[in-house]
Amino acid sequence: MTSQRIGWIGTGVMGLSMCSHLLEAGHGLTVFNRTRDKASTLLDKGAVWADTPGAVARDSDIVFTMVGFPDDVREVILGDDGVLAGTRPGDTLVDMTTSSPDLARTIFQEGASKGVNTLDAPVSGGDVGAREATLAIMVGGDRPVFDAVRPLFEVLGKTISLMGGAGAGQHTKMTNQILIAGTMIGVVESLLYCRRAGMDAHRVIDVIGQGAASSWSINNLGRRIADGDFAPGFYVKHFVKDMGIALEEARRMRLSLPGLALVHQFYVSAMAMGWENLGTQGLYRVLDAMNRQPGI
Repeated sequence: MTSQRIGWIGTGVMGLSMCSHLLEAGHGLTVFNRTRDKASTLLDKGAVWADTPGAVARDSDIVFTMVGFPDDVREVILGDDGVLAGTRPGDTLVDMTTSSPDLARTIFQEGASKGVNTLDAPVSGGDVGAREATLAIMVGGDRPVFDAVRPLFEVLGKTISLMGGAGAGQHTKMTNQILIAGTMIGVVESLLYCRRAGMDAHRVIDVIGQGAASSWSINNLGRRIADGDFAPGFYVKHFVKDMGIALEEARRMRLSLPGLALVHQFYVSAMAMGWENLGTQGLYRVLDAMNRQPGI
């Protein structure tokens, strides 16, 4: 697939690392980001800049998008000079943003009307998974398109699965985010208890991170909490977006998810406190403040 022209849109915390892996694997890339400075590292490595998403598509056979919110996805892909405006029949679009299943299906239908292949392929693994190319990639779309793109997915991640038709990748990611939401409140409450009991958080994680309570969140984000590191691997504001999508989908299914709703409100509180640009481990600060022990 090195002969294919590849486009990449969105060079944020995760997109930058993911795009870098494709460059380092020998693929030529055309890139666009809303803020050009955030793509400077890629340009220095040989990527070519395009001024609009449509321009990226016109110079590419396959375009990846990794942006922030569903409205961004809609603008970048379906806008007047969006990706679909610049594609040709036979081109492929892969949206790796965590977005809504309904929007994924709309993009699939719009693409099909132009003869353009589309996949929704959100990921899990955070900034660490993006840097180390160990992401889990959950995909919705048609099998032949998935099989054709898989060699590129394998540059970006380790667990790669076609989950069903259009929107199935996003539904799988919602399932993932619901589980993470419940796990994060457990991580935060357990470490807050640990600190109040006068224990060393790292030593506690050394033990509980290897037993029945083990999870990616305690072993990675728990360490950051222990170090007072709240820098984003995945932004609070983006997690609030994801939980909101999951809650909306649950309402459509007449499904009650009280645990998710509770954690969503705690994260909304984080945003109200001005912490929307912290990493998701910033939830610790909300519970800490509720218990009248600011800082750690």
